[in-house]
Amino acid sequence: MKIYGITSLKDVEVTYSSLLFAFQVVMSELTNPNILVGVTGGIAAYKICELVRRLMDTGASVRVVMSPGAEAFVTPLTFQALTGNPVHTELLDSNAEAGMGHIELARWADRVIIAPATANFISRLAAGRADDLLSTLCLATKAPIAIAPSMNQVMWSNAATQSNLEVVEQRGVQIIGPDNGDQACGEVGLGRMSQPEEIVAALENESSQKHLKGKKVVITAGPTREALDPVRYLSNYSSGKMGYALAIACHRAGADTFLVSGPVSLPCPQGVERIEVESASQMYEQVMIAVENADLFIGSAAVSDYRAETLAPQKIKKQADKIQLNLIKNPDILAQVSALEAKTYTVGFAAESENLQENARGKLEAKNLDMIIANDISIAEIGFQSDNNAVSILTRTDRLDLEQSPKRLIAEKIVDFIVQKL
Repeated sequence: MKIYGITSLKDVEVTYSSLLFAFQVVMSELTNPNILVGVTGGIAAYKICELVRRLMDTGASVRVVMSPGAEAFVTPLTFQALTGNPVHTELLDSNAEAGMGHIELARWADRVIIAPATANFISRLAAGRADDLLSTLCLATKAPIAIAPSMNQVMWSNAATQSNLEVVEQRGVQIIGPDNGDQACGEVGLGRMSQPEEIVAALENESSQKHLKGKKVVITAGPTREALDPVRYLSNYSSGKMGYALAIACHRAGADTFLVSGPVSLPCPQGVERIEVESASQMYEQVMIAVENADLFIGSAAVSDYRAETLAPQKIKKQADKIQLNLIKNPDILAQVSALEAKTYTVGFAAESENLQENARGKLEAKNLDMIIANDISIAEIGFQSDNNAVSILTRTDRLDLEQSPKRLIAEKIVDFIVQKL
C-alpha cells in the first residue's frame, strides 16, 4: 500500500528525519539570528568582547566589523577567537571580496548593532556616508540597525549630536542608552555605553515585545498656527520633538500609528502615517476623523487656545501705536476626544510654567482624561525647543515622576506606563 509516497517503514523513517531537519532549520532561522556587530573607536570597545559572548549565548551567529579606530583599542584577533569567524576591517579587501564581500555581509545580517557608537560614527550614519566598510554596510543592509552611543557627556549633549540622533531615529534606527555615570575622562553625566546585558535585553525587546500590536494610536504633535492676515499668525514655541518621539515609541511597540502634526521641521518617522495641518481647527477635523476606532489618543500638540475672530484679507498695515485683535476660542480637541461615546484611552499634556501638579490634575479632571503628562516649560533645559524633558505622569490614582532624560527615553517610558494601564 502506498500512502503519500511512503511505501515502507524505512521511507517513514527517512521522511520523518527530513521533516525534523527542515523544522530545525526553520526554527534556527527564527531563534538564532545572524547578528553583525560593528565596533567603532571608543574606549568602551573592550566591553564588546562581553557583548559578543552574550549574543552568542542566546544562540546568535555573530560576525564583527571594526573601524580603523576600534583596532586601537581591541585587536581583530580577539573577536575572531571569540566568534570563530574572520573579522572584517577594510572596504576594499580582495580576500574578503573573494569570500563574503561587503554586499554579501550586508545581506547575511538579520540584525546590525553598532557598539560603541561614537559621535563621529553617528554623524556619518546620519549623513549617509559610505567611505568605509561599516558605514557602507549600514547603507547596504535591509536588516534593522541599532546603535549603543558612547562618548563624553558634553559631546552627547551637543546640539549637533542630538540632531544627528534625531535623524537616524526618524529613519528607524534603534538607540540603546546611553547611561548616566562616571566616564573615562573623569567627568560624570550621560554618555556611558549601556552594559552588554542591557544591550542584549534591548535587542530582544525590540524583536519580541510588541505590546501595542493590533492597536490603533493617534498622536498630535507640534504647534498650530492661527492666521491673522496673509503674512502673520499666532503660534507658540513647540518643536514637536516630544510628540514625534512618542510616535516612534508607539510604532516600535507594534501600534498602527497616526501622527497629526502641526508645522515642524522634523521628518516623518519611519512606519508612521503623518497628517499635516496648520491651524487648530484643521487639527481638530483631522483628529476626529483619525480617532475613529482608535484604542489610544495622545494629545501632545501645543494647540492654540484662541484664533482671530476675523481673518484680514490683506496684510494689516502699521498705523496706530496700538492695535486691537478680537480672539475666539478654538475647539478643545482633548475634551472632544475624551467625550466620544466609543471611549478611546485619552492622554493629555499639561505644559505649565507654574503650579505644575495642581494645574495638571485640574486639567485631568476637567477634561475627563485617563492620564496626563505634566512638564515645566519654565525650565530652559526641558522646555519646548529642548532635546530633553522631565515629566510627571498622573492618573486618577497614580503618579510617576521621570527625571530629566532625552525625549526619546521619556517617550519610551510613557508608552510603557500607558501599556500597563491599557
